[in-house]
Amino acid sequence: MNSFTESEVEEAALEWLGGLGYTVLHGPEIAPGSDRSERGGYGDVTLERRLREALARLNPGLPAEAREEAFRRLMHPEGSDLVQRNRAMHRMIVDGVTVEHRTPDGAIRGAQARVIDFDDPGSNDWLAVNQFSVTENQQTRRADVVLFVNGLALAVVELKNAASENATWAAAQQQLQTYKANIPSLFAANAVLVASDGIHARVGTLTAGREWFKPWRTIDGEELADAHLTELQVALQGLLTPRRFLALLRDFIVFEDDGSGSLVKKMAGYHQFHAVLAAVDETVRAAQIIAGDRTAERGRYEAGLRRGGDRGDRRVGVVWHTQGSCKSLTMAFYAGRVIREPALRNPTLVVLTDRNDLDDQLYGTFARCRDLLRQPPAQARDRADLRRLLSVASGGGVFTTIQKFMPEERGDRYPTLSDRRNIVVIADEAHRSQYDFIDGFARHMRDALPGAS
Repeated sequence: MNSFTESEVEEAALEWLGGLGYTVLHGPEIAPGSDRSERGGYGDVTLERRLREALARLNPGLPAEAREEAFRRLMHPEGSDLVQRNRAMHRMIVDGVTVEHRTPDGAIRGAQARVIDFDDPGSNDWLAVNQFSVTENQQTRRADVVLFVNGLALAVVELKNAASENATWAAAQQQLQTYKANIPSLFAANAVLVASDGIHARVGTLTAGREWFKPWRTIDGEELADAHLTELQVALQGLLTPRRFLALLRDFIVFEDDGSGSLVKKMAGYHQFHAVLAAVDETVRAAQIIAGDRTAERGRYEAGLRRGGDRGDRRVGVVWHTQGSCKSLTMAFYAGRVIREPALRNPTLVVLTDRNDLDDQLYGTFARCRDLLRQPPAQARDRADLRRLLSVASGGGVFTTIQKFMPEERGDRYPTLSDRRNIVVIADEAHRSQYDFIDGFARHMRDALPGAS
């Protein structure tokens, strides 16, 4: 492998991407002035024809002027700097572009123009272009590989020559930082950056420092990739496969204010991505309504659940975390994905801890991820406030310590607040207080939410 040249690494990357379903083109083929040109000039990053075609294909019910409005907004995202514009683009890509149009009866109506079909990857246009030159601010830079979805540049792969002692993945990551400074328009819609020397590879986001560029260690999520595969191959096949790439884009990217007013863009690591997907599958299974019985059987709260338990048993399971694995962010990714799960029909989330400081810490993380959660969380002040927050028909995220489920008088039974099946309880370090089912906190929580998973 150390005898690879940079061009051979690039060819291997393009071959892998082609195998994943990307159409592969050489940059000069679509450059300005070529016979197959798709760019009016080297300053054009978005492939406009492909974007317009996608908007028409995905929004057949919208009139042409509404689709054109969506196109204009995507071409000129709001924001005072690159990261702000990138956030605006991310929201439009994920949630759709808000547009207005006039109906035949003369009324003005709002609508969301879809930019990407997240449910059917094959309905989108997947393109990998190598040697993609961009000119901006009188400087021209040439990216090794740019991945386009429906004409939008969503990923950049920078490669270095593995045969050169100084050409490491870190050098490729530094090259991406140079691109970001010199040709920022390349990154307006960017979701993922990949830096590689052909053997080693790291993935990160637009704002990530070198220490936050991490390897992607699995392809299928079931086991670590074969040690004989290069990290580049694993990153491309494990993360940039269309279906996984769209899942990452929709549910595993957040923008957080770091406290200084600057936005930090974060994405899930491989362990978070696959743990959350497995946990959501198990949540749907555990909460599933059994035919003919809205509340199904009364489940048991106990240890020993194995993946693939009984349908409707209310026992989702446990996700184990190691120190430094960004547990709070994993919980936020899980919450955002569960909230969006159609089978759970707008669930309510209850986030439990057994200490006020943990409650405050988790609430702060979720509050900073409100774009991902699509709703602001609520923090229960006391027992009465907890009862108020949980007495809702659907939806919402409630943060509380488990002690607030204790009734006013010892020996009393906590009143039932809701018997809905789509209440999901997420416990963080509350295990010390959950094992007493006679008169402990967990027993009272079970009384309050008998249908919860």
